[in-house]
Formats: sequence, structure tokens, C-alpha cells
Amino acid sequence: MDSFSALIRTASHEQHVEAETSTFMSDLLGGGLGVDAYARYTEQLWFVYEALESAARRLAPDPVAGPFIQPELFRLASLERDLAHLRGPDWRSTLTALPATQTYAARVAECARTWPSGYVAHHYTRYLGDLSGGQIIRGKAEKTWGFERKGDGVRFYVFENISNPAAFKRGYRELLDAVPADDLEKQRIVTECKRAFALNTDVFRALGEEFPLSA
Repeated sequence: MDSFSALIRTASHEQHVEAETSTFMSDLLGGGLGVDAYARYTEQLWFVYEALESAARRLAPDPVAGPFIQPELFRLASLERDLAHLRGPDWRSTLTALPATQTYAARVAECARTWPSGYVAHHYTRYLGDLSGGQIIRGKAEKTWGFERKGDGVRFYVFENISNPAAFKRGYRELLDAVPADDLEKQRIVTECKRAFALNTDVFRALGEEFPLSA
């Protein structure tokens, strides 16, 4: 019988691929879009991670979500440093969320408030993605826009307090496998993972409309 972490990975594979291969992300990683598109994407991430991390302290004692609250994963401070580099010291004054981002962040906040298992689904789809595919984005951003290696502009993708990402991800999957939930609740978590990827894809779609690749 497959482990729960393997079940999640398999069941959400299609949605994961759809998010990774969105037109916007393909254009961004292909170098077809300017640094403004990258900055706008970074702004959208801020809203999602603010929703994730503003709930962390309250969820830390929770038997389901608590084990996943690990400060070495937190990204908000790094995002803010990147935005200060990309948009200047007054970045907060121009920070706006796309409607798709508002929907995404609102769902994260709702799960954090009412359904810890659902929060875990969003936590998994974001942070393990950052540790994995996010490194591809970092490398492309450094090369395309001349950011200093692992410097400001790409801090979001640099997990300074995780010395061995592969080992950390193994440990994270073990936490998923040990989550205290029955089969029905685990299926609900899988469904929420799929929803998380779909919400992320919606943000990419909205960014693609804002930044169409020049013909």
C-alpha cells in the first residue's frame, strides 16, 4: 500500500504539471518576459505566504498542522527583502493582489482558521515546491536579470537554515505519512492539494494576461 505522501504526489501530479507548465511561467523562465513580470509574480507570492505564515503561531499547538510549522521554512521575510530590492523601499505602497491571488490567499486563510488538515495541504504544495522546482526559478532569475547568486531578488528561493534539502523533504514526507487522519480525511487533504495547485494555476493565468509575450 502506498504511503500517504506518495498518494498525494501521485493524485495531484496532473495539477502540479499544469501549474509548472503554465504559459506565464514558461515565458518567464524562457527569458521572454522582463524583470517587472518577475517582480509582479513575487508580489503575488507575498499575499499567499502572508496567509500561510500569519496563522503559523496559532496553529503550532494543533495536533495535525503543528508538526509542519517549522520556522526554517518561513518565506515572508525573504519575500519582503526581495520586494525591497525589486520595487524599492516603498514597495508596500504599491503592493496589490490580483483577484486570483485574493481568492488563493483567502482559501489558505480559511483553511488555517477552520480546517487544519486543509492548511497542511496548502503548506505542502507551497513549501515543498519551493524547495524543489523553486530552485530552477532562482537559477533562471539570476542568469536572466543579473541578480547576485543567492542575493537580494532571489532570497525567497534560498533556504539558509536548511543545509540538506533532500533530507528535509524526506522528513517532511514522513510527517505527512504520520498525519493523524482517517482515510476519508486523507482523501479530503488530497482534494485540497489539487485545489491548491489549481488556485496557483489561476494566478499564473492572470499574470499571463497581464504580461502577454510580445509577438
